[in-house]
Amino acid sequence: MSRSSVRFCVLGAIALAMAAPALAQTRSGQPNNAAQAAREKERQTNVPQQAEKQFPVGTSWVAISLNDKPYSGDRPGFALDAQYRARGFGMCNTYSATAYPLRDQGFAVGPLAMTKKDCGKQVMAAERAFLVALRTARKWDLVNGQLVLTGESGTLRFERVL
Repeated sequence: MSRSSVRFCVLGAIALAMAAPALAQTRSGQPNNAAQAAREKERQTNVPQQAEKQFPVGTSWVAISLNDKPYSGDRPGFALDAQYRARGFGMCNTYSATAYPLRDQGFAVGPLAMTKKDCGKQVMAAERAFLVALRTARKWDLVNGQLVLTGESGTLRFERVL
């Protein structure tokens, strides 16, 4: 191989190396830079990620308090199965609804289906307050083993029952 051929091959290799980033573009027109992607992945793995909490399906809960006012006597509660069906007792009536977790520890409860017994003014008012707080709950959290539901109507705290 002559010197001019070697020089041409070297110059060609340099030109190809310089053009490689422009040639390695994805369909969206963004550079496909493997080294940059590797650096980004390493940066992401070095950042401590907070593990997302798992909503406790297949569990039963009994209410401890509504807006820091403790329940006494017959306390309301619910059981939530793996299909996100909640069934519970509201202090007088039984109810069922779809209840499911959302992203970022969001929470949603569908319309309630319930029995229609009358248990007196005071019990009915307490049951109504519980059901409104449950139905309007928008966030959930597990704090020291307690399920905490918060929304526009207040904060419900539950303890797990077996």
